Amino acid sequence: MSSSFRHFPQQVGIDAYGNGGFRFADLSHKGSLLCLPGRMQAWEVTDSAGLTLASLQPVLDLAEPVDVLLIGLGADIVAIDPNIRAAFRERGIIVEATQTGGAIRTYNVLLAEDRAVAAALIAVEKAR
Repeated sequence: MSSSFRHFPQQVGIDAYGNGGFRFADLSHKGSLLCLPGRMQAWEVTDSAGLTLASLQPVLDLAEPVDVLLIGLGADIVAIDPNIRAAFRERGIIVEATQTGGAIRTYNVLLAEDRAVAAALIAVEKAR
């Protein structure tokens, strides 16, 4: 699968990351990724500067409830806009932001526990 990937019809764990993308469900995706209940989809955000309420709107638009949104910020940890946190808090969603690798590890654990989790993952070149 190449950068033309737009959507995978179920939420699955991430098998690997790095080299600017992700591996999951025997597929490879180049670029950032949204992991949502019911689907995995390409995400246009390439760095933490692109992390906005608008770029996270697909998570807010979910019909299914989510308890936790994990944000993989790439290689660095930066402060999240307080407006983003407030918008998710109003919907009862906890936002946890960390490096992409840490977000993936937590996402996989919560998904395996059948928790209502979503992840917004910025692709990185080097896995940590």
